[in-house]
Amino acid sequence: MTTAGEQTIWRELGCGAIAGIVVDFGLFPLDTLKTRLQSAQGFTAAGGFRHLYRGIGSLAIGSAPGSAIFFVTYRQAQKWGGNGVLTDIYSACLGELCACTIRVPTELVKQRMQASAGKASLPSTIRQIIQSDGLRGLYRGFGSTVAREIPFAFIQYPLWEALKRCRTKEGHRLSPLEGAACGSVAGLFTAAITTPLDVVKTQIMLNKDSTPPTVRHTMQKIYAARGVAGLFAGVVPRTFWISLGGFVFFGAYETAKYAMSWRIDF
Repeated sequence: MTTAGEQTIWRELGCGAIAGIVVDFGLFPLDTLKTRLQSAQGFTAAGGFRHLYRGIGSLAIGSAPGSAIFFVTYRQAQKWGGNGVLTDIYSACLGELCACTIRVPTELVKQRMQASAGKASLPSTIRQIIQSDGLRGLYRGFGSTVAREIPFAFIQYPLWEALKRCRTKEGHRLSPLEGAACGSVAGLFTAAITTPLDVVKTQIMLNKDSTPPTVRHTMQKIYAARGVAGLFAGVVPRTFWISLGGFVFFGAYETAKYAMSWRIDF
């Protein structure tokens, strides 16, 4: 017989997995366009508007477990820390750090395939990475991904929680639609200001040199070549994608919560 705590963990896993699958698969073409716009080789050379679902196989492997791990860690950390903005920040950052252990290899393989103008299969892409850098090669860009995800989580999730708290005052129960709208607003704002970190992460992951460039060196190189515009490459599809993705992601999460008859006190 499972305890209430165990049931909560399983429900977090389920809700997180559902949310991740819905948003990642539904908005994959926008993610592909964003990756190609940020590629150092240029949009057309990276594939342009062709084969927008290339790389989705990698996503199929890591989307559900990555989102599930995030939400389990996030909610458990919130319980340990109690209510408040600082707890939301700490919980979101810890959740992203744990999720990156799965997200980074998935993202690396996905982006290599997205930016490949030729035919690139999932097995061949993974094999190429391992042959070049060994198993550690699957974690190329881990530091730059964390450097992007932590500031993103630092802003997005506390803002999402704050917007929801504004709606739940005076006994009002938040609907899935309202939760989705709060997520969309939080994602829109956060995506725009963290775009330079996303551009750096993308170029490090796409770089195939034996020694991965550092975050600082990559940012300096991008700025020297293209200025501020280079650091904000892909900002429009990224902002649109994450804003829409926030609506879908948090909407799916809140809907899954309701469907599982799970009550959480915010």
